[in-house]
Amino acid sequence: MISTENLTVSYGDKTIINALNLTFKAGEITALIGPNGCGKSTLLKALARMHKASSGQVLLNNRALNSFADKQLAQKMSLLPQVLITPDGISVQRLVEYGRTPYLSHWGRLNSDDKKRVEEAMQETQISGFATQPVASLSGGQRQRAWIAMVLAQDTELVMLDEPTTYLDLSYQIELMKLMQAMKAKGKTVLVVLHDLNQACRYCDNLVVMQEGRVVAQGTPDNVFTAQLLRDVFSLEAKVVADPLANTPMCVAY
Repeated sequence: MISTENLTVSYGDKTIINALNLTFKAGEITALIGPNGCGKSTLLKALARMHKASSGQVLLNNRALNSFADKQLAQKMSLLPQVLITPDGISVQRLVEYGRTPYLSHWGRLNSDDKKRVEEAMQETQISGFATQPVASLSGGQRQRAWIAMVLAQDTELVMLDEPTTYLDLSYQIELMKLMQAMKAKGKTVLVVLHDLNQACRYCDNLVVMQEGRVVAQGTPDNVFTAQLLRDVFSLEAKVVADPLANTPMCVAY
C-alpha cells in the first residue's frame, strides 16, 4: 500500500500539489485522471521519489519512502515515466535487461531467473522479434512496448505508468490494459495516468480525479464517474451511459 501524508510538491515557487492526503488500494488498478496540468505526473514522480516533496511524506507499506535504500526501493516499485530517453545504440533486449538491475549481484550478471523474466516480459509485450534491433530503429509504438517490457522485467509489487498508451495503436492499448489486469491477478498494485476516460472506467478498479493539484473525487468508476464530474473537471458536456460490453460507465460527448 502506498499513501501520502500532507504531501506538498512544488516546482520552484509554484506549488503543484498542496497538502495531499491520499491512500491507494493495494492489489488493485487505480487510474489518475484529470485535465492537463492538474498534477497527475508530478504526483507519480513524488510517489516514486523522483521529485522531492516540499513538505509531508510518502509512505510505502506504512514506512516512510525516504527510509528505503535506492536498490531496495527499486525492488518494490517501478515507474514508466512520460518522457523516455533511450541510450544510444542499445538493443531492445539490453533495454529490457535493465529492468533486472535492482536484483543483480556485484558481478552484474544475469542469472537464469533474470533471463527468464526478461524473455517473459518481451513475449508479453510482443517484442521478442525485435530483441537484437536498436531501440532507436523502432516505431514509436514498438519503442513504447520495449519500455513497458523493461518495467515488467523489474517485477515489482507496485507498478506506476505515466500515460503508457502514448504512441500505441488502439489494439496495443487494449493489450496494455489487459496486461495491467494480469499484473493485478498476480497481486500487484498498479497506478496509471490515463487520458482515455472510457478506458479508465472499463479496465481500472478505482479512479482518482485531480484538478489543480488536489483530489476532487476518489472511488470506483460507478461511484464517481458522472456527467456533473465531467462538466466540472473537464469542461465537457457528455452523457454517462453503461458500456454495452463491460457494463462500466462510459461517456458520450455531445
